[in-house]
Amino acid sequence: MGDPRGFLKVRTRRELAERPVEERIKDWFDVHAESGLQPWTTEQAARCMDCGTPFCMNGCPLGNIIPEFNDLVRQEKWEDAYNRLSETNNFPEVTGRICPALCEAACVLGIHQPPTMIKNDECTIIDQAWDLDYVKPLPPQRLTDQTVAVVGSGPSGLACAQQLTRAGHTVVVYERDDAIGGLMRYGIPNFKLDKRLIDRRVEQMEAEGTVFRTGVEIGKDISWDDLRSRYDAVVVAIGSTVPRDMKIPGRELKGIHFAMEFLPDATRRVYGVKPVNDITAEGKHVVIIGGGDTGSDCLGTSIRQGAKDVTVLQIMPQEPSERPANQPWPTFARLYQKTSSMEEGFETQRAEYVYSTDSVNFVGIEEEQAKVKVEHSTATEGFVADENGHVTGLKVVNVAPGENGPFTRQPGTERVIPADLVLISVGFLHPDTTTLVDQLPVDLDGRGNVARNDKFATSQDGVFACGDAGRGQSLVVWAISEGRSCAAAVDEYLTGATELPAPIVASKRPMMLPR
Repeated sequence: MGDPRGFLKVRTRRELAERPVEERIKDWFDVHAESGLQPWTTEQAARCMDCGTPFCMNGCPLGNIIPEFNDLVRQEKWEDAYNRLSETNNFPEVTGRICPALCEAACVLGIHQPPTMIKNDECTIIDQAWDLDYVKPLPPQRLTDQTVAVVGSGPSGLACAQQLTRAGHTVVVYERDDAIGGLMRYGIPNFKLDKRLIDRRVEQMEAEGTVFRTGVEIGKDISWDDLRSRYDAVVVAIGSTVPRDMKIPGRELKGIHFAMEFLPDATRRVYGVKPVNDITAEGKHVVIIGGGDTGSDCLGTSIRQGAKDVTVLQIMPQEPSERPANQPWPTFARLYQKTSSMEEGFETQRAEYVYSTDSVNFVGIEEEQAKVKVEHSTATEGFVADENGHVTGLKVVNVAPGENGPFTRQPGTERVIPADLVLISVGFLHPDTTTLVDQLPVDLDGRGNVARNDKFATSQDGVFACGDAGRGQSLVVWAISEGRSCAAAVDEYLTGATELPAPIVASKRPMMLPR
């Protein structure tokens, strides 16, 4: 800790500047105008208090040694900072960009000041490490005679595979899509996570010895029981991909799609890959049901595709701007924060008590560009169709706390919102385990996830589960943590002991998940 009074001298928190809206909505590049080392980076890192009890580390599922790498950033010791960060995190270039920063919510400084810029420090460290050529393949010193199949190449599968490869096992990762990355590849838009970041990590992992097999669907191209017979251990890291549906009148109409039928094709087009569903928002009245991160991704994508207008519907009221009493520090408080897509032109319309039919125009953009509005406390009750069975609108109504619960209909607020394209983004239920249960019967928990014990072992000997497949829908930082911990459990199963780190146990869940 260079200056014990640093947090008193520098009270202002800096954020990375974003490109002008009118510029960035015309392409698929990163929304930020700045990246990597900035003139103010070391000054911001000096705000870290080097707490005797660093709650930031408790908030991080990976157990990142945050005060130490913050101080190394302050001193611009980039190689040391990279080595310290890499001890706990396989993919800081991902968490540094799309993690909601549970660590910052737990930062002690955050009690009375804006918290330390932990997430940005993390991103700066890894960007500097790549630029300065510190990131090298770490192949094992010796190979074991043990083999492991990892099914799924999302953050949990990749973290598990990299750890096991470095432990000396022969690891093969199977991915049903045409490219590695899972939802990081085709679920998160390129303007939030450049896919070249994934590609260079895959190259590093290949140099270390991990083998990748794309375009192979386990359960179809290779049966699950056949896979188990080929390998000494199998890791199920297939994510939570079964979407939550809406069983309301008109759901069967044309033009109504799940978010994950829409988002992947946008990225495919960017990289010249043939679309699968070929859904586009161009020239359409778009309605997005659900205002979480995935709904925000649908919004930013629709804007860039040239939607005529976009309406985002949320059944929940708008979150408070300050920490509520029932979400005390150091838990992750559900606060209203605009994403980059939300900042691309709309203002929140409160729909709890009043309703306005006026759209909100983008600020600083030509009138012919998309118009966007968002409505909180709004429930969808049905869909309207034309004579061809295509959706033309949504029947909605305002809701508020009342005698019938938190979502009591508010009479007199019924209306129809025009829509040519409806995107459902209300979360995921559980992993798609149809073929797994049929071919290699594993127990499921009450929510439909793959059941496992504290060491990630399923009811089938030698079969493990990590990430959203066992945990349920969660965050990228929890996925990486689960992958690392699962790797330690698999290594112990294969060899009788392990030196791999295990930051969590499988049964532990976060106190509170951000949206």
